Amino acid sequence: MQRRTFISAAIGSVAGMAGVSLPGSMARGTATASGVRPYQGAALAFGTTIAVTVLHHDQHQAELAIEDALHAARNIDRLMSIYSPASQVFQLNRDGRLARPDVHLLAVLAQAQALSQSSDGAFDITVQPLWQLFRAAADQARLPTDTLRRAAQARVGWRQLAWDSREVRFLQPGMALTLNGLAQGYAADMALAAVQARGIRHALLDTGEFIARGQRSLRRPWTLGIQDPRDREILAATLKVEGRSVATSGDYECTFTPDFAHHHIFDPSNGDSPRELASVTVLAPTGLLADGLSTTFMVTGAARAHAMAAHMQGVDLMTIDKSGQRKMSPGFARLI
Repeated sequence: MQRRTFISAAIGSVAGMAGVSLPGSMARGTATASGVRPYQGAALAFGTTIAVTVLHHDQHQAELAIEDALHAARNIDRLMSIYSPASQVFQLNRDGRLARPDVHLLAVLAQAQALSQSSDGAFDITVQPLWQLFRAAADQARLPTDTLRRAAQARVGWRQLAWDSREVRFLQPGMALTLNGLAQGYAADMALAAVQARGIRHALLDTGEFIARGQRSLRRPWTLGIQDPRDREILAATLKVEGRSVATSGDYECTFTPDFAHHHIFDPSNGDSPRELASVTVLAPTGLLADGLSTTFMVTGAARAHAMAAHMQGVDLMTIDKSGQRKMSPGFARLI
């Protein structure tokens, strides 16, 4: 899985840790005046490095929380990877049906269906045939022909995916799905639940999508830098994150052409990439929702994205179009 969120590392959170090595590839920072220390652990998942940072006064409890959170996130990766033969998504794509779907998979499919319905199909997890087609063409330094693109597009359609607690199945041959627009956000939610179960109140979780709870120090919120979609060395904004999740989708991390016109996000209505936006950053109550909405809004475009977000409680966003023009919701602007 290509990492599809492009928020930079937390600013001033754990970057300044003392770097004391702990068992299990963990690091410990300097204690605050109240005796609380930051602890961080990292692991590989979703084709990238995921990280969990917590603030706590008890080292042992902090380590257990981090281990639990990393395990929870990696479990979602194992379940929903499109590449691992052991994953349920891989098995569904291979066989066209899946018996006894995991409850976590069902939860993500339910969110996918809700987003598809509310966006009139702009969000669609069955676009995988288009991604496969464009990836294969890009490997040969070309674009797919219109004939091949239309053939792949004909195998896309969220209404052609049937599922219940007993089985998930495609209703026509040649279909495939990807949960790359949801799985990392859901993994962040599961990681958060794991650290909270250990009594941790202050945490930053990075699975490629971010969730922040509490603060990074006394009266100092967790702060994230949002990458400019055209220059990795520039931040488009810095954002104070207080009790919500953050996800960014962009046209630049997995692109099929140098002009960013064709990339890994697809508009099911035309079988190609949406042309207006370079990136969308979403704040939402959960990682799953933030992740899904960032992809949805890339497809809908700025006007509709902002209109939809205005009617969704706890959702704010910033859109950046391909000319560099930025638009922020009022709630987003207050956190800059």
